[in-house]
Amino acid sequence: ETPFSFLIMRESTDIKPGDIVHVEGENFSGPWVINRDCGYLIWNPDHLISGTSVANSIRCMRRAVLSERGTRQMLFGTLVHEIFQKAATSHGFTEDALQKITSKTLRALKYLGEMYSLKLSQAEVLQEISEYVPSIIKWAEDFMHNSPWPSKQQLQLKLRQDAMSSITVTDIEDIEENIWSPRFGIKGKIDVTASVKIHRQSKSQTRIMPLELKTGKESNSIEHRSQVILYTLLSQERREDPEAGFLLYLKTGTVYPVPGNRMDRRELLKLRNQLAFYLANGVVQSSTPKAGLLPPVVSDRLACKFCSQLRNCALYSRAIEEEQAASFVPAELKPVLDQETEHLTRGHLQYFSLWYLLCIMEANTMDSKGGRRLIWMLSAEEREQQGGCIGYLLRNGAAQAISDGQYQHQFIRKNGFIPDTALMAGDRVVVSGQEKQLLALSSGYIIGVTESQITCVLDRNLSKLPAETIFRFDHDEGVVGVNYHLANLSKLMEASAVSTKLRELIVDHRPPQFIPHLSTVLPQEVKETVANILKGLNKPQKQAMKRVLLSRDYTLIVGMPGTGKTTTICTLVRILHACGFSVLLASYTNSAVDNILLKLARFKVGFLRLGRVQKVHPNIQKFTDEEICKRKSVHTLAELEELYSSELVVATTCMGVKHPIFSRRRFDFCIVDEASQINQPICLGPLFYADRFVLVGDHQQLPPIVQSSEARALGMDESLFKRLEQNHDAVVYLNVQYRMNSKIMSLSNKLVYEGKLVCGSEQVAAATLQLPRWNELDSSWLKDALEPRHPICFLNTAKVPAPETDEPYGLGNVTEAQLVYHLTAVLLKAGCRGCNIGIIAPYRQQLKTISALLAKEAAFSAVEVNTVDKYQGRDKSVIIASFVRSNRDGNLGELLKDWRRLNVAVTRAKHKLIMVGCVPTLRRYAPLEKLLDNLSAEQMISFTFTNRKTS
Repeated sequence: ETPFSFLIMRESTDIKPGDIVHVEGENFSGPWVINRDCGYLIWNPDHLISGTSVANSIRCMRRAVLSERGTRQMLFGTLVHEIFQKAATSHGFTEDALQKITSKTLRALKYLGEMYSLKLSQAEVLQEISEYVPSIIKWAEDFMHNSPWPSKQQLQLKLRQDAMSSITVTDIEDIEENIWSPRFGIKGKIDVTASVKIHRQSKSQTRIMPLELKTGKESNSIEHRSQVILYTLLSQERREDPEAGFLLYLKTGTVYPVPGNRMDRRELLKLRNQLAFYLANGVVQSSTPKAGLLPPVVSDRLACKFCSQLRNCALYSRAIEEEQAASFVPAELKPVLDQETEHLTRGHLQYFSLWYLLCIMEANTMDSKGGRRLIWMLSAEEREQQGGCIGYLLRNGAAQAISDGQYQHQFIRKNGFIPDTALMAGDRVVVSGQEKQLLALSSGYIIGVTESQITCVLDRNLSKLPAETIFRFDHDEGVVGVNYHLANLSKLMEASAVSTKLRELIVDHRPPQFIPHLSTVLPQEVKETVANILKGLNKPQKQAMKRVLLSRDYTLIVGMPGTGKTTTICTLVRILHACGFSVLLASYTNSAVDNILLKLARFKVGFLRLGRVQKVHPNIQKFTDEEICKRKSVHTLAELEELYSSELVVATTCMGVKHPIFSRRRFDFCIVDEASQINQPICLGPLFYADRFVLVGDHQQLPPIVQSSEARALGMDESLFKRLEQNHDAVVYLNVQYRMNSKIMSLSNKLVYEGKLVCGSEQVAAATLQLPRWNELDSSWLKDALEPRHPICFLNTAKVPAPETDEPYGLGNVTEAQLVYHLTAVLLKAGCRGCNIGIIAPYRQQLKTISALLAKEAAFSAVEVNTVDKYQGRDKSVIIASFVRSNRDGNLGELLKDWRRLNVAVTRAKHKLIMVGCVPTLRRYAPLEKLLDNLSAEQMISFTFTNRKTS
């Protein structure tokens, strides 16, 4: 790092020590100079802001910060864009070609879904789109050819010092070109990247320029022109400065040249800096953290009244800015804003204010860890070391178009096998060229990883790039954006009947109500069917069924470890289905949703699964709306409406409620699995679409994941399940477990459940690890540790050298990893099947170290090595847990302080639980101290000795 100084105009963004800036200016042996005539300063350039947001901030920066949603006009705009772009790439600008493109586009599932949402018919949309066709044809006739055209239609453009020139479009280079620019701190998708010929008096020159398409009113407005100017900056990431671009209004066919002059670019980058400042300062640190202020409210009553962000703007003003005595609302706008929030109590506003702050704090913490910026800040080699990237990839053959806008690609490693990586099937990735100018070419999902090849589905066809292009795949972390959290919080504050009821239950803690008699909800004709379904359930499970049927508002089902939570949910869905009730089934993860559906499918219960096919279990993919539409060739709105209303049971993740089906369908019940692991704003999502809801979880197990320690301290790890559990009438406890033998269950009871867990049968209580070749093992301390008659063993490494180490992926412990390897080897030698062994560690580095040791022999291939979080809801006959931490300086991490994670680790084992760790170090963690005290009292702790035989 080289220190330098620069001179900058006072009107630019305030800069303070420690800020990251990108500077372009002039340097004449003194400080760098940035002024009206030269240079740019980009504040926080790694925060990429869309060109559209910057352009929209011209009239109201507050609206740009709050962002916007979809409308009827956006649907027409998107459709016309796509039709024009397809015509451009195929040179199909005849009336016949455009009609064919339009017909095919209107039959695409994504547009049928939007028409369904907006309650538009295909005929209505076709009529609207048809109005654009003559103008599109005329534009192509007038402007797309290689030589100057009649003076009547000449496009005149002046570039910097040149005289006025005539312009023709000669070819279309790209469509929806995605560009990220860490240089200017902006990003965007250029509608059309066109090759143009500039005709001067003496010569012609070819240049590549951005062409922005507009479907609305022809205005040549400052916002529209600003977008084009920003795209001229973006274009510099891939090629020479185009110096200008074009605005094409598709309804009239009018084209406006837009020069990208220095003054306009400078002013737009200043706007971008201001927007970045507000977005980056969502939290103000003081004695207690508080939400940062938004840009001021503009004084435009008419614009505000019809603004899509009116409710959010008003909420922020009243819940946050008024509380901080920082609300500056123009007098003529106060009645407009007050009307949006007059139905809310102080308690409602405080709930919104708190969760807004928590969500922004969490987003800031996630952002501080690098996120997407690591894609351009670190080389492929550096990111590979962290496990979040695979570099040096070459395309293996041409891409295959599998649907509109989706292309299947295969990649191979340039110099050998695919390296060991954290990337796996289902992960979202950003694909870039390893050359800096090819950043973020495409994004998509991995569908398969082998030693020699990666298969993925991307949103762009990369076959057009040179065959020798070297690519890198970067994990797109997939963190749920703060906008989704805030959208749910905002919806909760609506004046609608649905939101009012949810506020009463969730914010005001109104006690849930119940129907007094089951006979009023259970139809006579299904009583026998329901009785048959109930056979085999234990008493708490039957109580859960009854409580749900009697509920008017909600029910909570506490599923303690091994108590058949998934079976209970499956049975509940079957009963509700038999009674004719509609059910929305949701969870945070795709795997949790699919685990229930796999059981439901065995009972021939029909359901519709929403979501990306690539993220869905292979055996459930045939039930997705996408696959059904392909199989049944759904191409009309009537066919789609029939599909969306065909099943009583619909399943999706909590984020999947943005699907078009929810614009029209409402459900009798919503069941949310893993509810104790989901933060409150995310859990709200599916609840808006049902009359009653059922939350299933256990707050004694994994909590919602919260990265920000400050947000956690303020309560962000309190799930909706935990918040509502105080209403005891709504809670049913599943406490009869069928997983653990009595010794392991007893340990969990002592740690957490205060004796509430009971074994489902004597067989479960007395079950032990079956090792057919146990007697063939030589005597050793390892054999003693694996003794089936002793279900729990803690191996204390305090008397051997077993220090923790700080590695690229985090903390590791080589000695513990070797010990785990030997324990596993002896288990296999004694006849335990690899698929019955699970290994748990809290840190990724330890998982990698253990996996590398096990990978040396094929016999270990079925042994599963994973984090506690990945084992939630699952079990193994044998669990080996490596705690990793071993130091003398008192260093404590956060993971081992969480007793809920410890509870999950302990309760994954059915017959044998082996724990490995340094007792003196681990006693510094309160949860582990309690565990060790219990084990010590039962004489279940023994020392490891590396100088004795291991097998």
